[in-house]
Amino acid sequence: MAKLEKVLNGNFNVLIKVIEDGILNGSMSASLEASSDFRSGDARCSVRVFERYSYAGGNRVSLNVTLFQAGDGDIQLSAITSGGSQAMFFKINTWGEEAFLDKLKEVLG
Repeated sequence: MAKLEKVLNGNFNVLIKVIEDGILNGSMSASLEASSDFRSGDARCSVRVFERYSYAGGNRVSLNVTLFQAGDGDIQLSAITSGGSQAMFFKINTWGEEAFLDKLKEVLG
């Protein structure tokens, strides 16, 4: 598992679109598996779950991206990858997870 947490500025709608397009166009095997968007008062949250095939690991990995914003405040991003290990009882070969997270870092600039 690899994790990135970051505080961002800008337009929430633009940012989620940039993330979606960047991840989906950044890998031939990337797909958007599920999404969720909701509001409560002036707070909003968007969740995206992506998957792609990892050539390095020989398996599929997922990337879960959550954006949260209260009012006009900063946008909180949490991104967590999973699924890159091939071992039964402990994690080995997590290169695919790190590479997927690196793609998101590239998209965010």
